[in-house]
Amino acid sequence: MRNDEAGIASFVANARHISIIAPQVYSMDSTGAIRGGMDPRIVATARAHGVKLVPLVMNPGFSVSSLHQIATVPAARTNAARSLAALCRNEKVHGIQLDFENLYVSDRDAFTALARETADSVHRAGCEISAAVVPRIDDDRGPLPYHQYMYDYWRGAYDFKALADTLDFLSYMTYAQHTGGTTPGPVAGYPWMLASLKYVLAAGVPPSKISLGLAAYHDYWATAYDARTGSRGLGRDISYAELMKIITDAGATTRWDKTQKWSVVGRVAK
Repeated sequence: MRNDEAGIASFVANARHISIIAPQVYSMDSTGAIRGGMDPRIVATARAHGVKLVPLVMNPGFSVSSLHQIATVPAARTNAARSLAALCRNEKVHGIQLDFENLYVSDRDAFTALARETADSVHRAGCEISAAVVPRIDDDRGPLPYHQYMYDYWRGAYDFKALADTLDFLSYMTYAQHTGGTTPGPVAGYPWMLASLKYVLAAGVPPSKISLGLAAYHDYWATAYDARTGSRGLGRDISYAELMKIITDAGATTRWDKTQKWSVVGRVAK
């Protein structure tokens, strides 16, 4: 959740059913300094209901250059570890999750070193530390430039086994199989999710160190026209409420795909 009114209201209304809350409210710059803060209502509600606070710390805008600096410059890495430990002590949270994405595949070992240094500092400060990681099903870069880009900057840069050995757990984000930049398809088709899990388990990550990330959003594709490139499909993430409005307004129907285990929406022919 973020520091937005709708998210805070939902948390306050449902806190009694929640055991962990992970506010996405902190960012770390290229020097390892942290900015941001949790809305006091989130903190007060969590304390009142015994909900564990595990805020996320992100590289702003998933900046690849910023993350490269944090991972590879020793002074920035050390400052990052100190900043995270200070966040733990000052905010008295249960844990911290690193949501560092868009990482050069060549920075894989440097990122592992960052995780080790920060884990040591944060553990000594009394908090758990974990990381959100982008899944993969193999180590093939793929046949097309888009696949190669996704591997080189998003999927390929995490040493799952080394990170699991160092951190308390990994949030394994098994979603975004298809995105606005791909052809239409499931956000997280069952065969793809299963292959992603088999890969990380085969890499030596124990099940006890895996927190499975499930999609709580939908993708919507429509045809767009550009005078230079012509017609093409464009997709974007949408909420459940927006999805249901689109279905109702279009007079569309849903069909359950037994293989992918997802619902496909299509217009009714008139």
